[in-house]
Amino acid sequence: MLPWSAVLAGRLDELVIDSVLLRDNPLGDPARRPLWVYVPPGYDSSQQRYPSVYVIQGYTGHLAMWCNRSPYRQPFPETADAVFAAGDVPPAVVVFVDAWTAYGGSQFIDSPGTGRYHSYLCEEVVPFVDAHYRTLPDRAHRAISGKSSGGFGAMITPMLRPDLFGALASHAGDSLYELCYLAEFGKSVRHLRDYDGDIGAWWADFQSRSAFTKPADEHLLMILGISACFSAREDGTPELPFDPHTGVLRPEIWQRWLDWDPVRMAPRYAEALRSLRAVWLDAGTRDEWYLDLGTQAFRDQLRTAGLPDERVHFELFDAGHGGIDYRYPLALAWLCRQIGR
Repeated sequence: MLPWSAVLAGRLDELVIDSVLLRDNPLGDPARRPLWVYVPPGYDSSQQRYPSVYVIQGYTGHLAMWCNRSPYRQPFPETADAVFAAGDVPPAVVVFVDAWTAYGGSQFIDSPGTGRYHSYLCEEVVPFVDAHYRTLPDRAHRAISGKSSGGFGAMITPMLRPDLFGALASHAGDSLYELCYLAEFGKSVRHLRDYDGDIGAWWADFQSRSAFTKPADEHLLMILGISACFSAREDGTPELPFDPHTGVLRPEIWQRWLDWDPVRMAPRYAEALRSLRAVWLDAGTRDEWYLDLGTQAFRDQLRTAGLPDERVHFELFDAGHGGIDYRYPLALAWLCRQIGR
């Protein structure tokens, strides 16, 4: 557990992809995006083709944060490398995808409020990786994995694009929105009192100073950003799913959020879910956003859809929402054993 970078047994390529789909996005965010691709030990000395696992991040996560070091823990590129260096897990190409926006995230969906990040992932990143690396370029050997908002992206992407992804891992992915989001609405309304109910005024204030220096910042950034993803007008203006003065729900806008709840999406995409080769679901039993309950609800939907139990790893463990990065290599190893066959 050295407090400095370790030498990898494999190789991590730090690339840049020039996206056509992200050009002229509503927030003016860069269309040139970093893309990290890890190749396992032995890649360069063989002609073997490999399964691939795409890794996406939680809200406010960006690519450089994968190298952040905390006491007594290694960052994921190193723990992922250790999975393959041990030699008892089928090797894979691991792709770290950037989907950052000025609001802190994109939820990995297409939205007039943020840009075409789902299409970017599926129509640009996946073909780019398959063209430049020796992958097994089919859904049976391609998985997606993430935590929190990344876990949400990992749940919905195989539903929307079952032709591309045949497996997923979600660590405390956003789900069961009446539990994970509703309580945040009340907190946000209280914070908006300082801005006369105008989240745009808060956003202007936030941009004018050091971030996260006021109690309102964490809640309002999430609410503004998710609204931009789930309930933006066609002109890109985010619409809040509640009255900013009273907190009363705006049913039509709230329904747009609910339509993106993986638990509610599952029945509409039962065929895609039933076809998955492998699903890893986990969450902490003390998760502050009750995502252990959302994870359980999504797991139940998989069973209802007809996905056999033997294709699912479901686990609840003693933890909150943070500090669960040690789970990532566990899921990676399990996924590779399923899609590497």
